[in-house]
Amino acid sequence: MFGALNRFISRLDSESPSQSSRNASPCGFQVLRNKNLDISIEPWYDFIIGINGRQVDNPDPSLFATEVRNCAGSHVSLVLWNAKGQRTRTLALPVPTPSPTLGITLQWSPLSVSEDVWHVLDVIPNSPADQAGLLPYGDYIVGTPEGNVHGESGLGELVEDYLNRSLRLFVYNHEYAVTRLVTLTPSRAWGGSGALGCVLGFGALHRLPVPMAEPIAGPGETLFETARFSNDEHRPPSAQLRSQSPSIYPPSSSVTQSSDLIIPASMASPSPLPSQSTAGLTAGPPRGVKKPRVTPASNMSFDEYFREGEQKSKEEDFAPTTKNSAPPPPPPKSVKDPPPTKSPEQSAEIQSEEGNEEQQASPVEKEPQTETANG
Repeated sequence: MFGALNRFISRLDSESPSQSSRNASPCGFQVLRNKNLDISIEPWYDFIIGINGRQVDNPDPSLFATEVRNCAGSHVSLVLWNAKGQRTRTLALPVPTPSPTLGITLQWSPLSVSEDVWHVLDVIPNSPADQAGLLPYGDYIVGTPEGNVHGESGLGELVEDYLNRSLRLFVYNHEYAVTRLVTLTPSRAWGGSGALGCVLGFGALHRLPVPMAEPIAGPGETLFETARFSNDEHRPPSAQLRSQSPSIYPPSSSVTQSSDLIIPASMASPSPLPSQSTAGLTAGPPRGVKKPRVTPASNMSFDEYFREGEQKSKEEDFAPTTKNSAPPPPPPKSVKDPPPTKSPEQSAEIQSEEGNEEQQASPVEKEPQTETANG
């Protein structure tokens, strides 16, 4: 028992994750060839995912052929998914009675094979890609007749296998909506970097875009279309779900209808009436009073509204106004510097000098007194 369990686990571990992810992706019949030019089916880019309102979920081609033969003498409805822009469309085709066939060659494959696309972003002059005629931004490498190429590194591995040999690539041009076969010779001796001499982009940002002849989806339109089939799980429409779920909004009849426009900011819902269960309860403590929200009137211009807000902000910040404002006070008078302080030695020298001057002046004053005494 444990041996069988171990073998089962080892078999699960041996499966590659890329293969399991590809099998989990949606599949359909990829159109490989179209011999009937009267029907607008594009080989390689179109996938048949539905027939007569039912989803194609069986890879057996005999069941598909039987469904087409049953519509002999009438029309068969096909749901096609196109890799250019990832869009879905429905096509009604007449089925002839003598030979009830559509003249197309199909192959069961996942829709993810259309993601293996390499966008040519830049081409270096005199490189193998330039000599082969690849055009930047408009060309997309979608495949090769040499074999299947999967993953971001698939093209690089193929180029390494065909170094110095001729390599054929299917290239789709978005500007002209044509697919051509390009032959180039990868080489590392052409004088630049890389074997092709071009910059390639891969991933969700580099998928095949919608052809330029088709109109571009406008604002609010659906970007991704999904097809509904009769064998899908039954899902009620969203309008029915909304009608069954309790609504949290009042009915439209309670809103007064008016011909004038209603400003959402000025709409106020009436306060609910107190019920009998809550009428006898005492009110709780008063909460902080919220500042009333000021809404601009309908006839007030933007300049007046901003001017009013500026005035209120100045009042809150106590900013002085420019009108009727008192002149600023004069600057304070400059105070004279105090006399420099003197050291004790300097003061002693000054006192000694003043004493000498007094001694010199005293004899001059006493001379007239002596003369008067002698006389």
